[in-house]
Amino acid sequence: MSSKLKLFSFSGGIHPPENKHMTENKKIETCKSPDIVTIPLLQHTGAPCEPLVAKGDEVKLGQKIGEPKGYISAPVHSSVSGVVKSIETVDLPTGIKANAVIIENDGKDTPEEPLTSGKRLEDFSIKELQNLVLEAGIVGLGGACFPTHVKLSPPDDKKIDIIILNGAECEPFLTSDHRLMVEKPEEIIYGMKVIMKILNVSQGYIAIEDNKPDAINIMKEAAQKEKGIQIIALPTRYPQGAEKQLIYAVTGRQVPAGGLPADIGVEVNNVCTAAAIARAIQTGMPLYQRIVTVSGGAVKEPKNVLVRLGTSFRDVIEFCGGWTEEPAKIINGGPMMGTALHTLDVPVTKQTSGILLFTKKEAEQPEPSNCIRCARCHYVCPIRLLPMNISAQSLLGNYEEAEKLHALECIECGCCSYICPASRPLLQSIQVAKKEIIEARKQNA
Repeated sequence: MSSKLKLFSFSGGIHPPENKHMTENKKIETCKSPDIVTIPLLQHTGAPCEPLVAKGDEVKLGQKIGEPKGYISAPVHSSVSGVVKSIETVDLPTGIKANAVIIENDGKDTPEEPLTSGKRLEDFSIKELQNLVLEAGIVGLGGACFPTHVKLSPPDDKKIDIIILNGAECEPFLTSDHRLMVEKPEEIIYGMKVIMKILNVSQGYIAIEDNKPDAINIMKEAAQKEKGIQIIALPTRYPQGAEKQLIYAVTGRQVPAGGLPADIGVEVNNVCTAAAIARAIQTGMPLYQRIVTVSGGAVKEPKNVLVRLGTSFRDVIEFCGGWTEEPAKIINGGPMMGTALHTLDVPVTKQTSGILLFTKKEAEQPEPSNCIRCARCHYVCPIRLLPMNISAQSLLGNYEEAEKLHALECIECGCCSYICPASRPLLQSIQVAKKEIIEARKQNA
């Protein structure tokens, strides 16, 4: 389906070097199944899971090994068949620690019973589909990892009338969404139809930045005969893929401060999330693997790789030929919003969209100097905050003042730090302020 749609332009934003050329034309390869997988019981926003297995237990591929404790949570599943070696606390790529199930792979991939029996979409009830999304452990694969079953169960007073699938992939270097749209468009379309059925919505948009013309053309062809599904080409600008900015760009609707997309009748999911939903419905298999972009100047063979959850970053890098030089910086995710790591001995999780290995030259950062009050950080801020003022209060430890300046509204896109001519640690200090404000609220609750 295609028709003219008025597009809107969100405030601020930047145009960093895209650096997607290393992998944007690389077909998705399947990473070798590792001998050992480390599957964290926390791979989502919300409460961690409780283990359903113990040391010595035999497990199957796709078996649920972590039970969610709480509504905002999602189960986790084994990505191999084998034997549980231990359950222990491990470091995660996000910088925190969590319990994980360590499984020795037997190499047989003996599957667990599928979640479904291969019924047609029209034969499922809405309740069945919602439960399948829950039991498959599906979360937002764009990076936030919010449990998808919660997003697909909005309160009765929140009437959703528009679905948006996010195919913007505005982060530099990352191309996993791009390759999925080029290689598996039918899965994305099917996942969109599932979401539209669950939420009883007749209008869906798949938004893609115009620096991916091949993906736009392929998705348009796949959606040509689908009623109510439209492919939208958006001007390339970071952070186009941020939820609030994407909603405004496509619909002109603004999410209120402190509000959610559902407050204005919109639901947003990543294209990879939609494809995961499709696979769960069509094959009955839960979310046990994901596509990861491996890139950066230090990687010998940059690739887009289908990786089983729990595979170590080190094993993934070895599958890509290792490195050409010792990496000076390792990043989980993209360079703008990702997390810098001190080791490759961490597991791939549902949140891992990219593994970037930067050379010393790529990782170089100038020493920060005094703020020159140029206000560039304000002009590029998509939320129209005053990053230089929030940062100043944070560095002084005045977190109450930072809160008054709306620090919690920061989406942590990093535009301010990128544009700052004085190389101030704007984003980092705002992140500290946000954590301190949230902790103070918890203590005062």
